[in-house]
Amino acid sequence: MMQRSLLRTLSRQTAAAAVRGHIGVASQPASLLLQQRSVHIEKRLEELGITLPAAPGPKANYNIVCHAPGDVLYVSGHLPITADGELRTGAVGPDTGGRTVEEGYEAARHCGLNIIATLKDQLGDLDRVEQVVKVFGIVNSHTEFKHQHLVMDGCSDVIMEIFGKPVGYHARSAIGTSTLPLDMIVEVEAIVKIKPE
Repeated sequence: MMQRSLLRTLSRQTAAAAVRGHIGVASQPASLLLQQRSVHIEKRLEELGITLPAAPGPKANYNIVCHAPGDVLYVSGHLPITADGELRTGAVGPDTGGRTVEEGYEAARHCGLNIIATLKDQLGDLDRVEQVVKVFGIVNSHTEFKHQHLVMDGCSDVIMEIFGKPVGYHARSAIGTSTLPLDMIVEVEAIVKIKPE
């Protein structure tokens, strides 16, 4: 009898503690919760020594992102713009006088960093990224060049460095084309699943 009474008392105390803990979290200011949630990706950026560029704007009559039902973000094609504002230009094709695979890779990496800067600008908190669903890259290439997938690794690698698995592990397509707007080396767009606010 005494044991049953003791168990009931302990159960009530445990439940009360759980309620107090729940209320404590719920009563925290939204700004504090956002600050706590933001720390993971921001900390990883710091550890990697990565400073995001300024979020780019559209270059013509379109929106840089489109919010779709189901918390999906369609991210427009992003350019290989460096942190100091330089646009990487040219066509990849080292055997025919064009840019090298390494130069293309670096350009695609800049596209990835610009996409992440846009996500930061749009969401305010990169920890709201639930899944990078897909990236699609178009590489300005000479006809003889057949390694567009290696160029696009520049974008995929930086996404994986920053978000890791499973969040950053995405589906991907990479194609070549004979020209791109502004003579950019590569253009990358993305589909991203986000967490509700």
